[in-house]
Order: sequence, then C-alpha cells, then structure tokens
Amino acid sequence: MIHRKSGAALLAALMLSACAGGVIPPSTGGPAPTRPVPSGDTATRPTPATPRPALPVEAPTEPALDQSTAAGLGVTPGPDIASLIPSGERARAALQAFRLSCPTLMRRTDQSGLTRGSDWNSSCAAASSWPEASASEFFSRYFEAVQVGEGKAFVTGYYEPEIGGSRTRQLGYQVPIYRRPNDLIDVDLGQFSDALKGKSIRGKVNGSKFVPYDERSQIVSGSLAGRGLELAWAADPVEFFFLQVQGSGRLNLPDGGVMRIGYDGQNGRDYTGIGKLMKDRGLIQAGSMQDIMQYLRANPAEGAVIMNENKSFVFFRELTGAGPLGALGVPVTPEATVAADPKFIPLGAPVLLSLDRAEPNGIWIAQDTGGAIKGANRFDSFWGAGARARGIAGGMSARGSALILLPIGSAARLSRP
Repeated sequence: MIHRKSGAALLAALMLSACAGGVIPPSTGGPAPTRPVPSGDTATRPTPATPRPALPVEAPTEPALDQSTAAGLGVTPGPDIASLIPSGERARAALQAFRLSCPTLMRRTDQSGLTRGSDWNSSCAAASSWPEASASEFFSRYFEAVQVGEGKAFVTGYYEPEIGGSRTRQLGYQVPIYRRPNDLIDVDLGQFSDALKGKSIRGKVNGSKFVPYDERSQIVSGSLAGRGLELAWAADPVEFFFLQVQGSGRLNLPDGGVMRIGYDGQNGRDYTGIGKLMKDRGLIQAGSMQDIMQYLRANPAEGAVIMNENKSFVFFRELTGAGPLGALGVPVTPEATVAADPKFIPLGAPVLLSLDRAEPNGIWIAQDTGGAIKGANRFDSFWGAGARARGIAGGMSARGSALILLPIGSAARLSRP
C-alpha cells in the first residue's frame, strides 16, 4: 500500500493471503487513546460508472517470447486524450505529483521498456511552471496514450491508517511496533547465479547456516522482546495488523501528538491474505476490509490465530518531513498516486483510468509499487488519511480499462513490425 516499499493493496492483499501461530496479546482493558481512532466499520458506498471499453488488440503473427514487460507484451496506440482527461482537482493533484516524480523519472531506468529517461525532458520542463488551473491541458498537450496488453484494469485502494499509539509502553498500549532488527539480512541471489538475477531473500545467520527469519507468530509471542527494538506501542492489535498491510501510518499519541511511521523492511516470509482465507472458510461474505475487521473484533481469540496465519511481519522507522514516501522516494499524493508494477508501467508516468466505479476515474501518477500489485493494468489507488480515505480504500474494487500516457513521440518506437 504506502508501502510500500513493500507496497500492497489493502483489499487485494488481504484477499490474497494466510499463516500460522500464536496469539496476539488481547486488549489490556486499559484506557482508550485520548484521540479517537476510526472504527472502520463502514465502507463508502460506491458510485457506479460505465467504463470506457478497452481497445481491440490485433493478435501478432508471432507472439513475443518474453511477455514479462510492457514492451514484450505489446502496446496498442490509444485515442486522442484531449477529451478524455476531466478537469478538476484530480488533474491538478496529478500535475503536482508528476512534478515531484520528474527528477527521478528522467534518470531512472524504465523496467517496462516503454520509455527512456530523455523522453521525459520536455514534459518535465513544462510541468515545472505549468499553471495548475489548466492541468488537464498539460497532459493532453505533452502526452499520447497507449494501451498495454488487453488494457483491462483492476483497481484496489490503500490509505494511510491512523491508529492509537504511544512512544512508551503504558496501560492501554501493549502491542510492540518493532524497528528493523540488525540481524535481518537481505541476500541478492543474482550475485550467486545469473539465473537468479532480480531475485532476493531475507533471513538470518544461525551458526554457519542462513535460515528464514522469525515468522509473525514467533514475533508476536515475544521472540524479539528484550532487544531494545520497540519503536512504539500500539493500542489495538487489529488496527496494527491493518497498518502493517498498508506499510505506513500515523500513531495518534496520548498527548494529542502524531507520530508517523513508515516501512523499514519485512521478515522475508510470504504474505498470506487473510481475507481470502476467511471467505473460503465461510467466516465472512463480502471480503472488504470492514468485513474482515468486524469478524476479528467479534472473535478476538480466533481472529488472533487467523492474523498469525499471515507469516509476514513488517518493521518500521519514524518518518519526519513530507510523506509517506512511495517507491520513487517522493511523497505519495492523496487521490493522485497509484501503485503499479514497474515492469508494465514506467514509474512516474500518468495513467488514465476508466472504471465501473466513479471515484477513481481520471488521471493518476504511478509513484508506488506493492507486493500484491503485479502484472499489466493492475493498480492500487492511494486515498490519503482519515475516515473518508479509509472508507473508500477499504472497499475499493473496480474494473474497467486503463491507458498509459507516454511522452509524445516515444510510442513510435514501440509499434509492432
């Protein structure tokens, strides 16, 4: 999700996983946090919309051998976008987000194979002084649309959670939020074999062996206790679980202050989406964040075991300054940033969504990635913080079509022979 250095979409991530282990400490019955924490019981009712159909794709005479990137999968030239980009706040926010992305965008190697760094020079130069009141005109003047693959989009949502927390352990705040342990080691497997390039694992050294790091159930049961790794303490294990799925969030402190925390690594264990697990077992029906949370609260003992079936555990650091940060290393922008798979979408590129739900329709900027956000035309929309963001993101599941906006002229290199 902000994740998102791990990134992952909340609903999709929750629906994709599972795990095993001990019991998360129940509430101590201590005083509630001074500042209220959103209950998250109600998802925002979606506004239906009619999506624009995906463009017809001409079957190649010889399918590409490598379809692991957008260039290999193939692109189809899109329509003129001047009439497709709605004016208004989303376009203005997207222009602001695009500006932030430009310094990295122009020097970053595009994994998708769609663009070169120099392709973005003209649009980035123009964006620096372009008036936000005519943001939609900026995008239509400097970009052309392409459709990657079949163009059929699936969009979920993420947000920046706000939960009760404390910098010190005290009555009502008993759930530890850990820093990254110094014995958690990242291994780039490509250094050992060309066949493993791009792959990595995490674990720890035990004697002369490299072994998997502690899973969630072990950490929750106290395997890291006593090592001085506690960054802060959460009031509610369920809220903290959802914050881990998002990858960053805000702690509402007892004195009325706010502490922002962000992703600083993960234990290397596979993620298991408990939403799908619970739905398969008949424990919930719809599978939204609100449905999952309601069950976990109504059944605390069973819920604790279910949460531990997700063996993945996220570590945090305190964030200062603007944020939260996305995969480009710049702050993500509410209602303008989407997470995408960089093998299919150039990070920093504009994306035009047309979906069966009205709220996410319009122009977005791909500034983030996510563990569950894989493949062409798969996006996770960022909605910011607060009750509205939580309500929309928690139930976001929209389908339709997507167009990727590339600097004018760059798409000509991608035409099929």
